[in-house]
Amino acid sequence: MKTIEFSTQLLNLEASLERFAFKLTQKIADAKDLVQETFLKVLINQDKFVNDQNFKAWTFTIMRNTFINSYRQNIRKNTVCDQSKESFFINQTRVFAADDPDSVYAALEITQSIKQLKEIFRVPLEMHINGYKYQEIAEELNINLGTVKSRIFLSRKQLMDQLNT
Repeated sequence: MKTIEFSTQLLNLEASLERFAFKLTQKIADAKDLVQETFLKVLINQDKFVNDQNFKAWTFTIMRNTFINSYRQNIRKNTVCDQSKESFFINQTRVFAADDPDSVYAALEITQSIKQLKEIFRVPLEMHINGYKYQEIAEELNINLGTVKSRIFLSRKQLMDQLNT
């Protein structure tokens, strides 16, 4: 493929790339940056493109991989290693509910609503919230896996109904 044809095909994909970038980043400015970075990588790696490949798929793969690599790099930058004996890793980008009074109030309201559920719905939901897997809940409560899933679904539905009124 000649350079002019290559560049023309790349420019024809710009609108599609912008839409895909926005789906990945959820921010217009970040999407535009991602498109520019993708254009740069595509042009730099033009010699690696094989003519019988799908140009659009090749370009979108470069964009997706660029986004994933950037995301992983940002996570590593925002992770701090605690130097204590336990050696915890702390991700600084996380926001805690205690930082926002509205979140604290909402959490209290949800907790009160959970306590009002019937025990057959409350117990599986609380176990799920505490990190138990469906299979572990089924074994602990000596009920079928489908029953656990059903009760958790119904308890969530009841909670939504209570909180929406």
